[in-house]
Amino acid sequence: MLFPISDDNRAHARRGRAWGTLALVVLNLAVFFVLQQGGNNAFTYGYSVVPLELTTGQDLVGSEVVLVTDNVTGEQQRVEIPQAPGPSPIYLTVLTAMFMHGGFGHLFGNLLYLWIFGDNVEHRFGHVPFLAVYLACGLVATLAQVAVDPASVVPNLGASGAISGVLGAYLVLFPHNRVRVVVFFVVVTVPALVVLGLWIATQLLNGWGATMASEETVGGVAYMAHIGGFLTGVALALVLRRRLPDPLAVPPPLGLYGPR
Repeated sequence: MLFPISDDNRAHARRGRAWGTLALVVLNLAVFFVLQQGGNNAFTYGYSVVPLELTTGQDLVGSEVVLVTDNVTGEQQRVEIPQAPGPSPIYLTVLTAMFMHGGFGHLFGNLLYLWIFGDNVEHRFGHVPFLAVYLACGLVATLAQVAVDPASVVPNLGASGAISGVLGAYLVLFPHNRVRVVVFFVVVTVPALVVLGLWIATQLLNGWGATMASEETVGGVAYMAHIGGFLTGVALALVLRRRLPDPLAVPPPLGLYGPR
């Protein structure tokens, strides 16, 4: 597996700091360390996305029990899923869950990808359009995951869907950018097309496997959110790259302009 650690930012260095990307990183860190830590499970369970809450419009406040099949023994076990009061209306969890994470690995893995790939996309689109693309990808990612199992009571949280959209946009805008990755403890440089192509291929394969599984699962990776966010990022980048001028583009000499 390729593990990215940095990309080529030389062409974008003169654009200054990517304030939108930095703000998203700080906001995710603040939500995790200020609102989720310290045993505040009520916030985490209440403000995560629960598919059944979105499809019914009702806020679940008591524990829910689901049957989970043990992968080793094949026996079914009863697992209690905690619930807690969420925002009003409950549909706001689509936004709040986008800035929450299930642990340190989840948090820093997501923010590493956002830090590496987000700044170039932001420099290409501009601060406000970049943030709009980020939120739109996160929204579609959540809806894609809910559509897979609309009656699920398992909480979903994380910025993965929105960041997947950033990766999709990056693939469209900078397919030939060089990305430094770690492969078997060796650092090599490969095109973004290879890194992100392998990443989405893995998500599609794992997402198909998860869809084929019939047993109820608790926890794990929301592959359909990754796929939905990535495809949304690709689509938005294809549209916006034609509508938004590239701030890094060098205008042609004056003599090449046509008459006005």
